[in-house]
Amino acid sequence: MSKPQINHSFRRPASAAEMPLGPCAAAGILVEGNAGWRTVRPVVDHAKCVKCMICWTLCPDGVIDRDISIDMNFCKGCGVCAHECPRKAITMVKEGEDA
Repeated sequence: MSKPQINHSFRRPASAAEMPLGPCAAAGILVEGNAGWRTVRPVVDHAKCVKCMICWTLCPDGVIDRDISIDMNFCKGCGVCAHECPRKAITMVKEGEDA
């Protein structure tokens, strides 16, 4: 599965009427990568991971691929993946620190 490319032609909605409806938006709505406000990041221990795909299913930003690698350019550091991992193979680490 290839990662989506950033849509550089995106323009911000001028009014509420132009905002996407529903819980999902079309691909390319996230025009910026992580803006630098993330304070913690997920780190995967692949030795513990059994590839149950719960993290992949529940990630609100869709930044986890089927190989359980995380696209840190778009990860917001919410911690849902670490919280829901049944094997505790994902831990949240402070930005700038080693795992």
